[in-house]
Amino acid sequence: MVAILHNDHFQNFKRYAVPKAQLIIADIPYNLGTNAYGSSPLWYVDGDNKNGESHLAGKQFFDTDKNFKVPEFMHFATRMLKPESKVRGESPCMIVFCSFEQQFPLIEEAKKYGFNRYINLVFKKRTSPQVLKANMRVVGNAEYALIFYRERLPKFNNQGRMVMNVMDWVPDRKTPKVHPTQKPVPLLERLIYLFTDPGDVVIDPCAGSGSTLIAAENLGRKGYGFEIKKEFCHAFNNQVHPSVEEGLPLWDTSANTAKRRTSA
Repeated sequence: MVAILHNDHFQNFKRYAVPKAQLIIADIPYNLGTNAYGSSPLWYVDGDNKNGESHLAGKQFFDTDKNFKVPEFMHFATRMLKPESKVRGESPCMIVFCSFEQQFPLIEEAKKYGFNRYINLVFKKRTSPQVLKANMRVVGNAEYALIFYRERLPKFNNQGRMVMNVMDWVPDRKTPKVHPTQKPVPLLERLIYLFTDPGDVVIDPCAGSGSTLIAAENLGRKGYGFEIKKEFCHAFNNQVHPSVEEGLPLWDTSANTAKRRTSA
Protein backbone atom coordinates (compact mmCIF):
# COMPACT_ATOMS: atom_id res chain seq x y z
CA MET A 1 0.00 0.00 0.00
CA VAL A 2 1.04 3.65 0.47
CA ALA A 3 3.30 5.21 3.10
CA ILE A 4 4.26 8.79 2.20
CA LEU A 5 5.92 11.23 4.60
CA HIS A 6 6.01 14.89 3.53
CA ASN A 7 8.80 17.03 4.97
CA ASP A 8 6.50 19.96 5.66
CA HIS A 9 4.14 21.44 8.25
CA PHE A 10 0.65 19.97 8.20
CA GLN A 11 -0.75 23.48 7.63
CA ASN A 12 0.61 23.23 4.09
CA PHE A 13 -1.48 20.17 3.24
CA LYS A 14 -3.02 21.90 0.21
CA ARG A 15 0.32 21.57 -1.59
CA TYR A 16 -0.09 17.80 -1.68
CA ALA A 17 -2.67 15.47 -3.16
CA VAL A 18 -3.49 13.84 0.17
CA PRO A 19 -6.95 12.24 0.26
CA LYS A 20 -9.23 12.73 3.23
CA ALA A 21 -8.77 10.29 6.07
CA GLN A 22 -10.92 7.70 7.77
CA LEU A 23 -8.57 8.04 10.73
CA ILE A 24 -6.18 10.75 11.90
CA ILE A 25 -3.62 9.71 14.50
CA ALA A 26 -1.43 12.37 16.09
CA ASP A 27 1.10 12.31 18.89
CA ILE A 28 1.05 16.05 19.43
CA PRO A 29 3.93 17.81 21.21
CA TYR A 30 3.38 17.93 24.94
CA ASN A 31 4.95 21.41 25.13
CA LEU A 32 7.38 20.18 27.79
CA GLY A 33 10.10 22.62 26.82
CA THR A 34 13.31 22.13 28.81
CA ASN A 35 11.69 19.53 31.07
CA ALA A 36 11.33 17.01 28.24
CA TYR A 37 13.56 14.39 29.86
CA GLY A 38 12.17 15.00 33.35
CA SER A 39 10.61 11.52 33.53
CA SER A 40 13.29 9.71 31.55
CA PRO A 41 16.38 7.83 32.72
CA LEU A 42 18.27 9.74 30.02
CA TRP A 43 18.27 12.70 32.42
CA TYR A 44 21.12 10.88 34.19
CA VAL A 45 24.48 9.61 32.99
CA ASP A 46 24.03 5.99 31.87
CA GLY A 47 20.44 6.16 33.15
CA ASP A 48 21.51 6.04 36.80
CA ASN A 49 20.79 8.95 39.15
CA LYS A 50 23.86 8.00 41.19
CA ASN A 51 26.01 9.15 38.26
CA GLY A 52 24.63 12.67 38.18
CA GLU A 53 22.88 14.54 35.39
CA SER A 54 23.64 13.89 31.73
CA HIS A 55 23.95 16.40 28.89
CA LEU A 56 20.21 15.93 28.26
CA ALA A 57 19.18 17.26 31.68
CA GLY A 58 17.22 20.47 31.24
CA LYS A 59 17.01 20.03 27.47
CA GLN A 60 13.98 19.83 25.17
CA PHE A 61 13.30 16.97 22.77
CA PHE A 62 13.30 19.30 19.77
CA ASP A 63 12.78 23.01 19.16
CA THR A 64 9.11 22.54 18.26
CA ASP A 65 8.19 21.03 21.64
CA LYS A 66 7.21 24.31 23.23
CA ASN A 67 4.71 26.22 21.12
CA PHE A 68 2.39 23.71 19.45
CA LYS A 69 -0.86 25.45 18.48
CA VAL A 70 -3.86 23.20 19.09
CA PRO A 71 -6.34 25.37 17.09
CA GLU A 72 -4.18 24.95 13.97
CA PHE A 73 -4.22 21.19 14.48
CA MET A 74 -8.00 21.10 14.96
CA HIS A 75 -8.48 23.18 11.81
CA PHE A 76 -6.39 20.66 9.89
CA ALA A 77 -8.46 17.80 11.30
CA THR A 78 -11.75 19.38 10.23
CA ARG A 79 -10.43 19.78 6.69
CA MET A 80 -8.70 16.42 6.25
CA LEU A 81 -11.01 14.03 8.10
CA LYS A 82 -13.75 12.54 5.94
CA PRO A 83 -17.27 13.93 6.44
CA GLU A 84 -19.50 12.10 8.86
CA SER A 85 -21.18 9.20 7.09
CA LYS A 86 -24.93 8.66 6.95
CA VAL A 87 -24.22 4.94 6.98
CA ARG A 88 -24.04 3.48 10.46
CA GLY A 89 -20.56 2.38 11.45
CA GLU A 90 -18.73 4.22 8.67
CA SER A 91 -17.94 7.59 10.26
CA PRO A 92 -14.32 8.72 10.75
CA CYS A 93 -12.50 9.67 13.93
CA MET A 94 -9.15 10.87 15.18
CA ILE A 95 -6.90 9.68 17.99
CA VAL A 96 -4.70 12.20 19.77
CA PHE A 97 -1.90 11.09 22.10
CA CYS A 98 -1.37 13.73 24.76
CA SER A 99 -0.22 14.35 28.31
CA PHE A 100 -2.67 13.91 31.17
CA GLU A 101 -2.90 17.68 31.62
CA GLN A 102 -3.58 18.31 27.92
CA GLN A 103 -6.71 16.14 27.83
CA PHE A 104 -9.09 18.68 29.32
CA PRO A 105 -8.21 21.73 27.18
CA LEU A 106 -8.13 19.44 24.12
CA ILE A 107 -11.69 18.28 24.80
CA GLU A 108 -12.92 21.88 25.02
CA GLU A 109 -10.99 23.00 21.94
CA ALA A 110 -12.26 20.04 19.90
CA LYS A 111 -15.87 21.07 20.54
CA LYS A 112 -15.20 24.39 18.79
CA TYR A 113 -14.42 22.43 15.62
CA GLY A 114 -17.38 20.08 15.72
CA PHE A 115 -15.77 17.15 17.54
CA ASN A 116 -18.40 16.93 20.25
CA ARG A 117 -17.78 13.36 21.38
CA TYR A 118 -14.73 11.71 22.86
CA ILE A 119 -13.50 8.51 24.50
CA ASN A 120 -10.41 8.58 26.69
CA LEU A 121 -7.74 5.90 26.37
CA VAL A 122 -5.12 4.85 28.89
CA PHE A 123 -2.11 2.75 27.92
CA LYS A 124 -0.56 0.83 30.79
CA LYS A 125 3.18 0.22 30.76
CA ARG A 126 4.92 -2.55 32.68
CA THR A 127 7.58 -0.23 34.05
CA SER A 128 8.09 3.46 34.74
CA PRO A 129 11.17 5.55 33.97
CA GLN A 130 10.30 7.63 37.02
CA VAL A 131 11.56 4.95 39.39
CA LEU A 132 14.99 6.54 38.99
CA LYS A 133 13.80 9.67 40.76
CA ALA A 134 14.87 9.06 44.34
CA ASN A 135 12.32 11.49 45.78
CA MET A 136 9.31 9.85 44.10
CA ARG A 137 7.31 7.01 45.63
CA VAL A 138 4.21 7.06 43.41
CA VAL A 139 5.36 6.90 39.81
CA GLY A 140 3.57 7.11 36.47
CA ASN A 141 3.42 4.10 34.15
CA ALA A 142 0.71 5.23 31.73
CA GLU A 143 0.28 7.21 28.53
CA TYR A 144 -2.94 8.85 27.43
CA ALA A 145 -4.93 9.48 24.27
CA LEU A 146 -8.35 10.75 23.25
CA ILE A 147 -10.61 9.44 20.50
CA PHE A 148 -12.53 12.35 18.99
CA TYR A 149 -15.54 12.08 16.69
CA ARG A 150 -18.36 14.38 15.65
CA GLU A 151 -21.73 12.83 16.54
CA ARG A 152 -22.05 9.37 15.01
CA LEU A 153 -19.98 6.54 16.43
CA PRO A 154 -16.98 5.82 14.19
CA LYS A 155 -16.18 2.68 12.26
CA PHE A 156 -15.26 0.04 14.83
CA ASN A 157 -13.89 -3.40 14.00
CA ASN A 158 -14.34 -5.04 17.38
CA GLN A 159 -15.78 -8.30 15.99
CA GLY A 160 -18.67 -7.99 18.44
CA ARG A 161 -16.35 -8.04 21.44
CA MET A 162 -15.95 -5.41 24.12
CA VAL A 163 -12.81 -3.28 23.89
CA MET A 164 -11.60 -1.75 27.14
CA ASN A 165 -10.33 1.82 27.21
CA VAL A 166 -7.34 0.74 29.31
CA MET A 167 -4.92 -1.12 27.05
CA ASP A 168 -1.50 -2.62 27.51
CA TRP A 169 1.38 -0.63 26.04
CA VAL A 170 2.73 -3.04 23.43
CA PRO A 171 6.54 -2.90 23.18
CA ASP A 172 8.21 -2.60 19.78
CA ARG A 173 11.50 -4.45 19.59
CA LYS A 174 11.75 -4.46 15.81
CA THR A 175 11.29 -0.93 14.46
CA PRO A 176 14.46 1.21 14.61
CA LYS A 177 14.24 3.85 17.36
CA VAL A 178 14.85 7.21 15.69
CA HIS A 179 12.62 9.62 17.64
CA PRO A 180 12.48 10.45 21.37
CA THR A 181 8.69 10.04 21.60
CA GLN A 182 8.29 7.25 19.03
CA LYS A 183 5.14 5.16 19.49
CA PRO A 184 5.28 1.35 19.11
CA VAL A 185 4.17 0.04 15.73
CA PRO A 186 2.22 -2.91 17.27
CA LEU A 187 0.19 -0.49 19.40
CA LEU A 188 -0.56 1.72 16.41
CA GLU A 189 -1.53 -1.35 14.39
CA ARG A 190 -4.04 -2.24 17.09
CA LEU A 191 -5.69 1.19 16.89
CA ILE A 192 -5.64 1.34 13.10
CA TYR A 193 -7.14 -2.14 12.89
CA LEU A 194 -10.01 -1.13 15.18
CA PHE A 195 -11.03 2.06 13.38
CA THR A 196 -10.29 1.41 9.69
CA ASP A 197 -10.62 -1.17 6.94
CA PRO A 198 -8.02 -2.24 4.37
CA GLY A 199 -7.63 0.49 1.76
CA ASP A 200 -8.71 3.29 4.12
CA VAL A 201 -6.59 6.42 4.50
CA VAL A 202 -4.71 7.15 7.73
CA ILE A 203 -3.03 10.54 8.26
CA ASP A 204 -0.49 11.49 10.91
CA PRO A 205 0.09 15.28 10.90
CA CYS A 206 2.87 15.07 13.53
CA ALA A 207 4.53 11.99 12.09
CA GLY A 208 7.93 12.07 13.80
CA SER A 209 9.52 8.70 13.06
CA GLY A 210 6.68 7.71 10.74
CA SER A 211 5.74 4.67 12.83
CA THR A 212 2.04 5.38 12.19
CA LEU A 213 2.67 5.11 8.46
CA ILE A 214 4.50 1.81 8.95
CA ALA A 215 1.59 0.44 10.98
CA ALA A 216 -0.88 1.57 8.32
CA GLU A 217 1.11 0.01 5.48
CA ASN A 218 1.56 -3.22 7.42
CA LEU A 219 -2.23 -3.48 7.61
CA GLY A 220 -2.94 -2.62 3.99
CA ARG A 221 -4.04 0.96 4.67
CA LYS A 222 -2.82 4.11 2.92
CA GLY A 223 -0.63 6.15 5.25
CA TYR A 224 0.25 9.82 4.80
CA GLY A 225 2.22 11.98 7.20
CA PHE A 226 3.71 15.42 7.75
CA GLU A 227 6.95 16.08 9.64
CA ILE A 228 8.80 19.40 9.66
CA LYS A 229 12.16 18.09 10.90
CA LYS A 230 14.39 16.90 8.05
CA GLU A 231 16.38 14.52 10.23
CA PHE A 232 13.27 12.51 11.14
CA CYS A 233 12.12 12.35 7.52
CA HIS A 234 15.58 11.11 6.54
CA ALA A 235 15.48 8.49 9.31
CA PHE A 236 12.04 7.35 8.14
CA ASN A 237 13.18 6.87 4.56
CA ASN A 238 16.48 5.19 5.39
CA GLN A 239 15.83 3.27 8.61
CA VAL A 240 12.16 2.99 9.52
CA HIS A 241 10.38 2.47 6.21
CA PRO A 242 12.59 -0.48 5.19
CA SER A 243 11.14 -2.32 8.22
CA VAL A 244 7.67 -2.57 6.62
CA GLU A 245 6.33 -6.12 6.64
CA GLU A 246 4.74 -7.41 3.48
CA GLY A 247 1.25 -8.80 3.63
CA LEU A 248 -1.72 -8.12 5.85
CA PRO A 249 -1.29 -9.44 9.40
CA LEU A 250 -4.08 -11.44 10.98
CA TRP A 251 -5.09 -10.44 14.46
CA ASP A 252 -6.47 -12.10 17.55
CA THR A 253 -9.02 -9.47 18.57
CA SER A 254 -10.21 -11.35 21.62
CA ALA A 255 -7.39 -9.88 23.71
CA ASN A 256 -7.13 -6.32 24.95
CA THR A 257 -3.75 -6.11 23.27
CA ALA A 258 -3.35 -6.96 19.60
CA LYS A 259 -1.35 -10.12 19.00
CA ARG A 260 -0.20 -11.48 15.68
CA ARG A 261 -1.30 -14.98 14.81
CA THR A 262 -0.33 -17.14 11.88
CA SER A 263 -2.89 -18.34 9.38
CA ALA A 264 -3.71 -22.04 9.38
